[in-house]
Amino acid sequence: MVPCCRRVSTISMSICAPSKHCLRVLRSLAIADSSYSCYSRSIRGYATSSTNSTTRSPSNKLSNVKPPEYRPPGSSDRNARTAKPLAHPLGLDHPPRAGENAGVDGRNLRQRRDDFVNYDKHLERRARMTHQISRSYFRDFTDMKYEKGKTFIAPERIFKAEHARYFPNLVGRTLEGKDVDTTDVLQGRVSVVTVFSSGWAENQIRTWCGKTENSDLQMLVKDADAARPDTSAQLVEINHEPNLLKNWILRLFSYRLRGERTRAQWGRYFVVRKGLGEDLRDALAIMNQRVGYVYLLDAQCRVRWAGSAVASTKEKQDMVKGLRRLLQEAAASVSSSTASSI
Repeated sequence: MVPCCRRVSTISMSICAPSKHCLRVLRSLAIADSSYSCYSRSIRGYATSSTNSTTRSPSNKLSNVKPPEYRPPGSSDRNARTAKPLAHPLGLDHPPRAGENAGVDGRNLRQRRDDFVNYDKHLERRARMTHQISRSYFRDFTDMKYEKGKTFIAPERIFKAEHARYFPNLVGRTLEGKDVDTTDVLQGRVSVVTVFSSGWAENQIRTWCGKTENSDLQMLVKDADAARPDTSAQLVEINHEPNLLKNWILRLFSYRLRGERTRAQWGRYFVVRKGLGEDLRDALAIMNQRVGYVYLLDAQCRVRWAGSAVASTKEKQDMVKGLRRLLQEAAASVSSSTASSI
């Protein structure tokens, strides 16, 4: 048996400091520069000449190294990808009905309890919550740098009626102070519907429907007291504000919104807080809530054309052409129905 003191002395004598050669090799590996490799100089023969006669300090060499440029995740894909023309109709498969998407839970206690203990619905809720958590809050703000948030380019022509899909029903408070369904306003009229959620989006909407930005559209859009309301167009504005505090601020300063619009337009300005969920936003291609969207709807609430973000000159011209075509279809349907009734 070796005494304890002898073992301690033996261990302490076996542990020694690294040599200069080992430190030089570790230093060259840390710097990762072949021209400044101390290990290569240590093994060089004295008869050969050095490839680099001037020695440089590690600090000078490291100061010349530029750090890699930071890019957010997926930024390279966004830079390479540009907005493409809208190639498929938007909307829902079924016609809208008044009272839908009101944001009010109509289940009783027994139904809520059954849904709470249902494992399949629990998995659906968990998947939906996981998707919401994985989405960054600043993603919409970051995407505004790329083409000003444009998600798609407006099509040149309107979609055919047999292939078009329906605009969903929403419940919002108008400037008249009433909770109204959008279907009651959109049904039976050709409509230009704008959807926005912020001041940036509202400024983008002005490039589509502004009085100075698109005067041709303003000439086509008639007021509610027109001689033929069934063959005229109307402008419907939907301000989606899910935040409760901001929603109350909009109600508080609603007198300013009324002052900027005629009395006939008060009933066509909606402030929607609930109902426009993620599934409806996906159906309408609302990928960025900070971007404004515009839709052309026929008398049956079908989405026949759509645009996003800032309008180009070509998109505004296509929008006016599509609205004229919808007005012609509405006039033809009214005249045919009148002739059949006679």
